[in-house]
Amino acid sequence: MLKIKWYTKAAAFIAGCFFLCSCENDLGEVQKINTKELGKDVAKDIKIRYSVAGKKKAILTAPLMYKVQDTASYIEFPNTLHVDFYNEKGDSIESRLDAKYAKYRESKSVVYLRDSVRVINVMGDTLYCKQLNWDRNRTGQEFYTNDTVRIRRKMQVIDGIGMDARQDFKEWHIVKPVGFVKVPGNEFPE
Repeated sequence: MLKIKWYTKAAAFIAGCFFLCSCENDLGEVQKINTKELGKDVAKDIKIRYSVAGKKKAILTAPLMYKVQDTASYIEFPNTLHVDFYNEKGDSIESRLDAKYAKYRESKSVVYLRDSVRVINVMGDTLYCKQLNWDRNRTGQEFYTNDTVRIRRKMQVIDGIGMDARQDFKEWHIVKPVGFVKVPGNEFPE
């Protein structure tokens, strides 16, 4: 019979303890890895081209997009988005939109935008607001909000509450203007 010396047994025991201790995993980390969000697709570095009858209407870019399948499915852009809206011919940009967050309800065809929303038209008129809606079914008034707005033009700043505007942002209407409006003397009507 082969005799195993005590130091060989001790070495095997210590090595076994070492391996048992080194294989420790945090249960929370393991569960996080094994958990998958059901009904949620994730896409990164998004570029969506929207066209009608072969004509470019808009290009949307965003670093992150979630498509959530729920009782009311939606698409979410949690880390900013940028949209370039094109003219009727589809050959030049009419307006640009930026926001830190957006949510598109597919069933309603409405996009809800919030956090540092900005729309700029080709003339340089710029809309600033905290939240804005875009609804393709509201022809001629695709943009609207009931929140505070600020429109900065070359020679004036207009503040108000509530607004609707065309998608190209060439025509807009502030529901309740507030504050002072500065108009240069040469543009004042006679």
